[in-house]
Amino acid sequence: MPRDEVMSLWQATAARGGLAARCIRGYNSTVTLSDLVAGSSLNAPLDTMRGSSVLVATEDQITAALALIELDGIARRIILCPPDLASEHLPYVMATAEVDAVVSDSSAHAAAASQLRRQVSCSPRISPAEVRREPGCQSEWILFTSGTTGVPKMVVHTLSSLAGAIQPGGPLASPVVWSTFYDIRRYGGLQILLRALLGGGSLVLSDQHETMGDFLARAARHGATHLTGTPSHWRRALMTASARGVSPRYARLSGEIADQGILDNLRSFYPGATVAHAFASTEAGVGFEVDDGLAGFPAGFVGRTCAGVELKVDDGSLRIRSSRAALRYVGDGNEVLVDEDGYVDTGDMLELRGSRYYFVGRRGGIINVGGLKVHPEEIEGVINGHPRVRMSLVKARKNPITGAIVVADVVVIPGADDAASDGEADDLKKEILDACRSALAPHKVPALLKFVPSLEVTPSGKILRHA
Repeated sequence: MPRDEVMSLWQATAARGGLAARCIRGYNSTVTLSDLVAGSSLNAPLDTMRGSSVLVATEDQITAALALIELDGIARRIILCPPDLASEHLPYVMATAEVDAVVSDSSAHAAAASQLRRQVSCSPRISPAEVRREPGCQSEWILFTSGTTGVPKMVVHTLSSLAGAIQPGGPLASPVVWSTFYDIRRYGGLQILLRALLGGGSLVLSDQHETMGDFLARAARHGATHLTGTPSHWRRALMTASARGVSPRYARLSGEIADQGILDNLRSFYPGATVAHAFASTEAGVGFEVDDGLAGFPAGFVGRTCAGVELKVDDGSLRIRSSRAALRYVGDGNEVLVDEDGYVDTGDMLELRGSRYYFVGRRGGIINVGGLKVHPEEIEGVINGHPRVRMSLVKARKNPITGAIVVADVVVIPGADDAASDGEADDLKKEILDACRSALAPHKVPALLKFVPSLEVTPSGKILRHA
């Protein structure tokens, strides 16, 4: 989708028609898109927001979604605040993004908003109002990058760059109900919101207050047909009883390396579904999708242009050039988003094996074992391939001889941990280590395995890796 094709999110959504049959479902609220035709979620006239820089800082995802639909093309800039933004960083965000107003569904940001010219509340209870939604500009969408600590890093997108990978096409053959483990205030979740709105479907949102099992049960009740999340999301989901209750036609993974183990597990759970994994990042945008059931991606993707996206591998890392990439970083820093040839360096490292590239880890996450480099994700892929393993975390432990050794925490599937406690733990560890020895170089084989009940994940759904 060219950068200048979409005028506003509301216009593009309404153009798909069928608004009365399409809705956004939150934990406690449901909004039919036709409600917005003659109403508004905001407690202030939309015209008064024209040309403003607006921070959308809400408790609930559904109110954030409604604010985005209404503000795009109206506000000069929309800053999408993730729910876990530390309060001490809020003044920096407001100053750097030149915030004029805060849209909120609670008083959580009232103190910050009191320093500004105005505070606007947003609610899923749509109020009748005369609303003029003709766009006056192409709004900048400011997103926070994932994986950063300390002062947040922000990038500029537009609706056109965000929607570049979405092809609405003709009328849908059957109703599509999207649902996602992601939060829509991050890039991955925002992609699913846009796919639902621009593709003519509905959307079931997750909630931070419900368990994984409860969310899946709710998604099933509302007929979710398309379900997306990180591999870690999916691994946790498959450990719940509710995983068998949902019947997606399409299951998608992104945000982390999709190893063969999780792909095979999803195909086993949902034999009627298309299982796909995609590469995307907040900076580079959506790069590509693979739906052949195999980890990695065909080497033929590199060195060609497909749908305006070009891939290359330089010094082992994936580089992407496309109109889907962010425009620039926000702030006064000198950090460059693209190189002189227009490529974004993703920092994701690749290894060519035969006719396929495989992701082996992040450039900054390498473990040094006696001078030899180890990517934790490569080892996790082997461990996760064991039929009794659900997920794992490989990390370094200090060693006086080699500097570091490789150790792993392993979560086994429900039931297997009971068997291990009955005396089979040593046999299971031996099987996992034998698999590692047959697939990996000796310095990559974990020196220690520990069975754990769960692994901590970040707010964006990725395994938490401590530095």
